[in-house]
Amino acid sequence: MTLSELEQRLGHKFTKATLLEQALTHRSFGVGHNERLEFLGDSILNCCIAGMIFDQFPSMPEGELSRLRANLVNQSVLAEISAGLGLGSLLRLGDGELKTGGANRPSILADALEAILGAIYLDVDFAHASHVVRALFASRIETVRDAKPLKDAKTGLQEWLQGKHLPLPEYTVKRIEGESHRQIFHVECEVASFGVTAEGCGASRRVAEQDAAAAALKALDEYYSAGTSIPKSSYGR
Repeated sequence: MTLSELEQRLGHKFTKATLLEQALTHRSFGVGHNERLEFLGDSILNCCIAGMIFDQFPSMPEGELSRLRANLVNQSVLAEISAGLGLGSLLRLGDGELKTGGANRPSILADALEAILGAIYLDVDFAHASHVVRALFASRIETVRDAKPLKDAKTGLQEWLQGKHLPLPEYTVKRIEGESHRQIFHVECEVASFGVTAEGCGASRRVAEQDAAAAALKALDEYYSAGTSIPKSSYGR
């Protein structure tokens, strides 16, 4: 698999080849990695998918649209698309990630796809990035309505910890901003077994806790990506 073949599969020929190389560079490889591009691509992807399902289902309410987007924009789906494109063979990884199978790690594959979308945006414009998203997700849009709902972040985090016999996370409201009718809650999620804390925010405590749980799950995934094992002191608790 070559970069040119990847460009053919994406339907986009980069004018700045360095952007594609950066998008395929994991932080374990060193400087010039893809995390900033991933940040950009994540926003582009969410916007494009929101527009696609908004057009596809004109009578669907907001809550259901959000559920459909969650079924499309998640690590599992992005990793599957990345694998189909053959990204794993082109990723630039550090020795540690190479030895532990980083080229097949869902989180790394998903992040690389988002980074590529960010790179396309910088290479040309939003319209080109949107065109690639639509091509990659067109068939999935047709079937997403029948997909089973994903577990929410709090449930997912709880079950993940329970499966490893670890204590459940603790949620703490750190502050509340705004007037009574337009409050923003800031909640911290602490996973003591790993020394992980993550903050989320939302228009209600429930939404903020979900946001914090999602951030904690991402932090734990990075914890494992770094090759760190479960703290032995937590076994069997």
